[in-house]
Amino acid sequence: MPEFKVVVSDPEAGDPHPILVKIKGIDELKYTEDHKEGREFIEARINPKTMEMVKALYGIATVRIWKNKATRERVNITVRLIPDNNVPEFMVYLPKSLLVEKLGAEEILGEIFRAKAFQITLTGEKAATFIGKKIGETVDASIIGIKGKKLLITGGSDFAGFPMIPTLPGTGKKALLLSKPPGFHPMEKGERRRKYVRGNTISDEIVQINTKLVS
Repeated sequence: MPEFKVVVSDPEAGDPHPILVKIKGIDELKYTEDHKEGREFIEARINPKTMEMVKALYGIATVRIWKNKATRERVNITVRLIPDNNVPEFMVYLPKSLLVEKLGAEEILGEIFRAKAFQITLTGEKAATFIGKKIGETVDASIIGIKGKKLLITGGSDFAGFPMIPTLPGTGKKALLLSKPPGFHPMEKGERRRKYVRGNTISDEIVQINTKLVS
């Protein structure tokens, strides 16, 4: 069965406006292998008033924890927000095992903001939905848990990193003379280079699919 890493861009998110929060680990929230492998969003409990400030219309947000601000070392965690009136304002509950594994702590300060882009790994029937789809086509965003929206396919790449290109029909790989992205980023005006690219149709040889949320 196919497996795809689906990168989702949220064009309505705009520039992030991080909200300072206290992050606390609790045992009630699970951190499974599916979470570690990116096949499921990590659940985060949050006060409804704080959630409203985040303006995460689709319930997906980024929690950012600075491990070392001097070196700008940080951990970004994509989460699905669960409103909970029992959570104090300006606090976020995450799985305790996640915080201990990544940071060696059960409580820490961090930031939360609406995600401009996030990714999830789809397998099985959900992944098979993309087989045969072309750049420019859509699938229902309910396959990643977002209702009322669609995922517009904007590109992708195979296991070797060769990008899909909208002007090449089919699923195959071919060397084309390119003068612009995708596939080639010229350093000088007028520069052209022959590069291998993938066709515009998704097959099981594609590993990453780039998408955008649309109505």
